[in-house]
Amino acid sequence: MGLDVIGKNFLVPKHEIVQDENREELLAKFNSTMKNFPKILSDDPAVAEIGAKKEDLIKITRKSITAGTSIYYRVVV
Repeated sequence: MGLDVIGKNFLVPKHEIVQDENREELLAKFNSTMKNFPKILSDDPAVAEIGAKKEDLIKITRKSITAGTSIYYRVVV
């Protein structure tokens, strides 16, 4: 089994690039700056697969039996 499509693996949560107009809303909602968000490396396989570049904001959606759906945000470095 090859790892040619990382995002199709059931263990890998959904990764999406947050659009610029939505990014400003998120920064205001959390009263934060890009510096304050957790980081994710640009060479992470899931990040590379979606074509994210440095300074992009990534939305990660994880499914959990106990928590339901959790959303996390990371800045590509």
